[in-house]
Amino acid sequence: MSPRRRRTLLTSGLLAVLLLAAAAVSAQRFGGFGSFREGTFPTLWAPAHMPEASFTFCRLAYRSVRFEQSGIGWQTDYPYAEINLMTRLSELTKTRIGHDDNQSPRHYVVRLTDDTLYNCPFLMASDAGTIGFSDAEADRLRTYLLKGGFLWVADYWGEAAWKQFESQIAKALPPSEFPIEEVALDDPLLHSVYSLNHVPQISNFQFWRRSGGRTSERGADSDVVHLRVIRDAKRQVMVVMTHNTDIADSWEREGEDPDYFHQFSPDGYALGVNVLVHAMTH
Repeated sequence: MSPRRRRTLLTSGLLAVLLLAAAAVSAQRFGGFGSFREGTFPTLWAPAHMPEASFTFCRLAYRSVRFEQSGIGWQTDYPYAEINLMTRLSELTKTRIGHDDNQSPRHYVVRLTDDTLYNCPFLMASDAGTIGFSDAEADRLRTYLLKGGFLWVADYWGEAAWKQFESQIAKALPPSEFPIEEVALDDPLLHSVYSLNHVPQISNFQFWRRSGGRTSERGADSDVVHLRVIRDAKRQVMVVMTHNTDIADSWEREGEDPDYFHQFSPDGYALGVNVLVHAMTH
């Protein structure tokens, strides 16, 4: 059996077992569905100096210029998506992550106009189909990415949301210089730790429960999942775009429903760990 085949089996088998016990703890922390609401947590702004050299997750606070159903702008999936992903990253790999005084993974929020942006090795934006960049913000994002920064945008559905983000990232990275590319299934991004033979479509927890288990949140307009990237001149990935899928809900909501966990969390964490490790090593 090839190493890639063995890692694929690990993704669907042992990874699920390893995550299941952790998810049970998460369920106890949340107290079940409905016990917390996105958008109600205090914003933890990035400090002038990162307190340690360990890996830290930063979330991009941006201005929304349009509305998407089930989205709440930059606060979508904040903060338990990053808390859970960083926790599992430290459990499933040898990556050192930072912890605060309560032993919770350190995570921060940053604006493109903040000087603290350059302290962030990794940046994520959810509900990306609502983003509007000013010229100054686009210039800062370009500088950040060309200096070695990494951006993952996620949880945006349908053609209108795609066109919105495509128009905004073009302000920072013109497609004539930095074309958007669809990622092939044999790309190293999908095999850096776990081997994935597909990009999972993950709906948000509320839609999944309300719809009886469907995964395409915009029906026929979001049937096809896309994993796209923008690379620099050396072919290193600067931007990852997961379109028509809500990968972060498989982290954030890992402990709220066993069926949701089994259907989505193993693949969601496999992709999350792969992207983070790729970002840190390339």
